[in-house]
Amino acid sequence: MVNTTEQKKSIKIENVVASTAIGAKLDLNQVITVFEGAEYNKERFPGVVYRTTSPKTAALIFGSGKIVCTGAKSIADVYTGLTKVFDKIREMGTQITDQPEIKIQNIVASANLGRVLNLNAVAIGLGLENIEYEPEQFPGLVYRMSNPKVVMLLFGSGKIVITGGKKPEDAEAAVEKVVIELDGLGLL
Repeated sequence: MVNTTEQKKSIKIENVVASTAIGAKLDLNQVITVFEGAEYNKERFPGVVYRTTSPKTAALIFGSGKIVCTGAKSIADVYTGLTKVFDKIREMGTQITDQPEIKIQNIVASANLGRVLNLNAVAIGLGLENIEYEPEQFPGLVYRMSNPKVVMLLFGSGKIVITGGKKPEDAEAAVEKVVIELDGLGLL
């Protein structure tokens, strides 16, 4: 039986995407005057793009009052970045919900199994019902897990990308599960 500790230690959150709504409509032309360095080109994108530097995130601010935060490396960074956005919107004089609900939409993480994988053997071993593997189209194997509900991209190098999680523990559980499954098949 393989020890999953090393693989779980290699997990790194690459991006956290979250959404919220402030409960008020926004005049995006006013938003760009208050948000220093914000970008707004309604022909290219229907919202204002505002980047925070500490933490490094991007807020996509829409006239409807909906906001998407992307680029965060942790859930804490999402909350810190969005709090800065909420404060700036309040500075504009816009009344917003005291504590807007923030929903984590997607966490993208990476990990390293530390071993080269034979993706043909992995595809057959894990069962074709949850696997997409067409090496002439894409060099990775797509593994759709139901529990946790994530999609894993496995590469021959042993590197993996986990997407679709709602909490960091989803990536940990997925890595642990795939390591146990591959070890059970004699592929690790």
